[in-house]
Amino acid sequence: MLSPIVLFVYNRLEHTKKTVEALKNNFLAKESDLFIFSDGPKDELGNLKVDNLRKYLKTVSGFKNVNIIEQNENIGLAKSIISGVTEIVNKYGKIIVLEDDLVTSPNFLTYMNEGLKMYESEDRVISIHGYSYPLKEILPDTFFLKFTSSWGWATWKRGWDLFESDGKKLLTELEHRKLIKEFNFNNSYHFSETLLRQSLGQKDSWAIRWYASAFINNKLSLYPKKSLIQNIGFDGSGIHSGKSNVYDIKELDDYISVKIIPIIEDKAVRRMIEKYFNSIKASLVKRIMWKLSAFRNKFLSLKNR
Repeated sequence: MLSPIVLFVYNRLEHTKKTVEALKNNFLAKESDLFIFSDGPKDELGNLKVDNLRKYLKTVSGFKNVNIIEQNENIGLAKSIISGVTEIVNKYGKIIVLEDDLVTSPNFLTYMNEGLKMYESEDRVISIHGYSYPLKEILPDTFFLKFTSSWGWATWKRGWDLFESDGKKLLTELEHRKLIKEFNFNNSYHFSETLLRQSLGQKDSWAIRWYASAFINNKLSLYPKKSLIQNIGFDGSGIHSGKSNVYDIKELDDYISVKIIPIIEDKAVRRMIEKYFNSIKASLVKRIMWKLSAFRNKFLSLKNR
């Protein structure tokens, strides 16, 4: 039995169309059940966008079944995903999760279902992931990381049962066990800061709690050597993401064969990702310095007129 697909949407019609059309082109789409969770509008101004998107959702076809679950009010991304994933995975035992800005390769569903089937009884494996960072190095076909991503993923009920919603509790445990540096990929990325902001109510993130829950339980996730996902949400249109091209994938992979490999973290790939995160930080600093320089030059130009 194929895993149900769960898609979470809000008000981005064009992004959602691209996500659904790419998913329809997957080899296993016609054999798969699709559940679409549509969050409600925040206010009267948001009604039109949500209504237009829901009209489109009613036209979606190309799957075994299409089920649309509409929220009357806006509950936010984190609550929508946590409640939606819990509902579906408890009923079906496994789940493939997408958001409305993720374009998939035609082999995405095949890879995800193969991974779910192959590692279903392996307790150390908590999830299967379709997105891989655009690393320059040569990678193995598939590999394990002590890390979860939120861009096209799958899990089983046994995995999602480990999800801890209390961000403060997770952060305290990481600090108590002196795991912050490792959690942050040798301090190359600010994951613990994101968890802190979530625990303080400053950031509405389910993904950082999912990562921390898996990390604290010493679980591994399977990744492909080349991404099967392109995130099109970093165009300034999203609520939870800005504008950036550092995560862009030049070409999605056509086929990834899932085979049994040793269930241990690939330390070499982990170091590659650490290097990649550091390059992002360096690139960000350069962009900030360039903007400051441009502002300074403009200010001097105006001053000297």
